[in-house]
Amino acid sequence: MNRLLLSLVLLGVAGSALAQTPPADQTQAPSSYYPAPPPLNAPQVDKGPAISGLTSPLSEEQKAITKTRIDSDAEAQLFAGAAKVVWGRYAKIKGAKPGEVSVTRQGAVWAVKGRIDSVAPGSEGDWASINGVVESITANNVVIKGEVAFRVAKIDKGATCKVAGSLHFRRSGKSQVWRLIEGDNPCDGTQEMFDLVYDKPPAEKKPVPAAKKS
Repeated sequence: MNRLLLSLVLLGVAGSALAQTPPADQTQAPSSYYPAPPPLNAPQVDKGPAISGLTSPLSEEQKAITKTRIDSDAEAQLFAGAAKVVWGRYAKIKGAKPGEVSVTRQGAVWAVKGRIDSVAPGSEGDWASINGVVESITANNVVIKGEVAFRVAKIDKGATCKVAGSLHFRRSGKSQVWRLIEGDNPCDGTQEMFDLVYDKPPAEKKPVPAAKKS
């Protein structure tokens, strides 16, 4: 009885396999390519412009300043006397004091470096600074390549916020103040009103001759 059942099962499996086998005329010859044979010709692509002789758009920005261009001797003479930093964010608070900045000449290049530490009540520990070299001096304008940094405790958890690159300082009319045009704080958008101020040196006191005794 068991042999009979086994034979019937085997016959059923064989019949199912035969039913799934396609007729001989529908079979495909095996191919050595998968999933398809390669094209006779590679697709054409645009080559674009030649890459030889290209320059980086950053190349001019990255070049070191080797000489400060001076187109206005009068402006240069005035800017050489810049000695104070005024920070507009705190300038109107009672007790605020200006910081110091120095304009020096290193060969043919002018350099600028300064800092202001706020001492206004409630702003202790906040500061602003400038460090760079002068690219050019023209009438009412000074361009400094470098960075200006602001540190305000209540902004971005006291992180240092910087503006950098070619920074433009502009003076108006008979003013002796150059204000940073790119003076918006990048962390909160506040206009910092960062100024470099000419400070007239004190007049040299000449010794007074002693009165002649009669």
